Order: sequence, then C-alpha cells, then structure tokens
Amino acid sequence: MPLTTAQARHDQQNRTSKSVSDQLSEPYPLRPEQIAAFARDGYIKLKHVLSPVVLDAYRPLLREVTMQHNRLADVPMEQRNTYQQAFVQVCNLWELDERTRPLIFSKRLARIAADLLNVAAIRLYHDQALYKEASGGFTPWHADQFYWPLATDRTITIWIPLQQTPLEMGPLEFAIASQKFTTGRTLEISDESEQQLQQMIEAQKFPIDRGPFDLGEVSFHLGWTYHRAGPNRTDRCREVMTMIYTDAANTVKQPEHRYQQADWDNFIPGIPIGSAAASAKNPLLFDRQQ
Repeated sequence: MPLTTAQARHDQQNRTSKSVSDQLSEPYPLRPEQIAAFARDGYIKLKHVLSPVVLDAYRPLLREVTMQHNRLADVPMEQRNTYQQAFVQVCNLWELDERTRPLIFSKRLARIAADLLNVAAIRLYHDQALYKEASGGFTPWHADQFYWPLATDRTITIWIPLQQTPLEMGPLEFAIASQKFTTGRTLEISDESEQQLQQMIEAQKFPIDRGPFDLGEVSFHLGWTYHRAGPNRTDRCREVMTMIYTDAANTVKQPEHRYQQADWDNFIPGIPIGSAAASAKNPLLFDRQQ
C-alpha cells in the first residue's frame, strides 16, 4: 500500500536525522507493484528518495562543478541550436571533482536501479548534469539508448531534480509504455525528433505523464522510453543531476553511427566489442553478492 502522508513525513524525519553518507547507502524499499509498473510503463517516479539534507549538501557543489565546465557560458541563448538551448550538459562529474562521488556512486540509488531492472549487479555507464537555464528551451522527444553502444536494453537513467520542479520549470515528461515501440529509434535529439516523435506518439495514443517533481522525488526510465522536457519559463535555473546505469553483465556492441562511436571512445574506452562494458570509467556500484 502507498505510504500515508503521516507515514511519509515520519520516514522523511527519520532520514533527515541520519548522516548524508548513511542516507546514500541505506536501501529504499520498492513494492512489487512499483517494479511491475516500471516494467509496464518504462519509467517510474519515486518520492522521498533523497532528503532535503542530502540535496542541500550536494546542490552547491554540483552547481559549482557544472558551471566551471560550462562551455556555453559565453554563448548567447539566441546563438545556440535547439540542443544547446535545452540545457547545459557536463558529463562525468565524478572524474572532475571527487567530492561528487558519494552521490554519483550511491549504493541506495544503484540498488533501486538493480531492483527495477531485475538484475544482479549495476555499473555506472556515465553521469551528467543537465542544467536548463532561466528561459532555456525545450528538450526534444528522444530515447537515450540511441546514443549507447550497449548490446542489451538493460539500461536505466535516474533523473534527480535538485529543487522542487513545477511545470513551468520544464520537468521530464514520459510517453507511457513507449519503450516497446521501435519506430523512431534512429532519431537523434533534434527539432526533427521533436516533430516526428510527437506525431508518432499521438498516432499511437501513448498517454503522457507531464507531472511536476516534488523536492526529493526522482524518476527512473529505461533507455528506450521516449521522453522530453518543456522550456524553463522561470527566472531560475532548473538544476538536474543524472546517472545512467547498466546491467553489470551488459556488453559493448559494434557502434551503429558516430554518436555511439563517440560514446564508446569517451565512456567505455578500450573495451572490445562483445566484452563487458566495464572499463575503469564504469565502476561497479551495487552487487547483490557483496
């Protein structure tokens, strides 16, 4: 049964009193119906995954590292393409500043990924900050796995808003159960993907989840689940941290295009095709046998 408001408040108060490191390690219990809903819908939103204490501890640090490595800082919004207007993107913060590692390597978060994917162990594929600046543009419809040279679909992304995220700030939207639909999987994120996938989603009558995110609420979605985000119509930056996880048994496949080749070079360097995607950049974050 879902937690009552009082139970949720009590759980949140208990977690707030614990240390940040303890909170990032302790399990988050998932109910069987939540795991089944994720498998059916291709995504799930979970409340109270991270406490205000954890978010307060990491928000300033993640902002600092992201803005230090923001290559768009001197590019006016009107001179950027659709992708660049959508967000400031910085990858593998854990390599840029070791202080980010406890959050990015969180056993609590990786275990949720393992439970949702029903796999024995989870590796990090890579992390990325996605900061949608004030007046930033929309994020077009797309599926993440288009970019990944990974052999199976046992991949999952956690989307962590670092603040309460109302509709006008551009929260993530999901086409429910679209992970099973193969049309559109050759589209990179672009104006074309927004237009073509919107038409496909409407034709297939996929319902859309456009809900806001509460503070501490996060989402997990499969690599082939279609999703987008609206523009940021506020005067505040929408700050989001993401981690992409993969089944530790997943292997490298032959890249199908230049984007997958770039990912192979950047995120799983030196790993031969057919071998486990387990370079030094892909630490094991959770293993049920350990």
